[in-house]
Amino acid sequence: MTDRYPNEPLDPEWEDDGTMPGNVAELADSVVGRKIVSVEKGDVPDDESLWRSRSKGLVLTLDDGTRVALVDTDDCCAFTQLDNFLLHADRVDHAIMGVGTTDGYTKWHIYADLGDVLELDVSWSCGNPFYYGYGFDILVEPA
Repeated sequence: MTDRYPNEPLDPEWEDDGTMPGNVAELADSVVGRKIVSVEKGDVPDDESLWRSRSKGLVLTLDDGTRVALVDTDDCCAFTQLDNFLLHADRVDHAIMGVGTTDGYTKWHIYADLGDVLELDVSWSCGNPFYYGYGFDILVEPA
C-alpha cells in the first residue's frame, strides 16, 4: 500500500531542517497499529517524567491505555501549536495505519483504512532558520 499522504518537500534552507517530518514520524511510531479511545485538548505535561499540567497541547489516549501528548512549543520567533482538531468518531474502531500531512505541514492526518480518524490544524514557524527550537514535544506515557 502506498502512503495516503506522500511526504511533503519543504525548502531545507528556509523552511524546515527536518523537524516537521521528524515530528510526523515520531507521532506515527507512537500511534500506528492502535485505536484512539479519547482526544483532549488543553493542559498537558511538559516534562516526560512528570505529568503535570503546565503546557498547552493535545493528549490522545489509545486502546492499550497509552497516552500520547503533542505539546505546543514556543521559542522566541519559532513555534509549533495545535489550533484545532476534528475527530471522526465513526472511524475510531479502525486501527491507525499512518500519519501524514498536507498544506506545508499545517494539516496533519491520522488515518485508518477508511480515511482520516483525526485531523489536526497546526500552525508553525522555524523562526530565524534554525536558531530557535520548534516542532511538537511528543511525550508518550505507556499504560
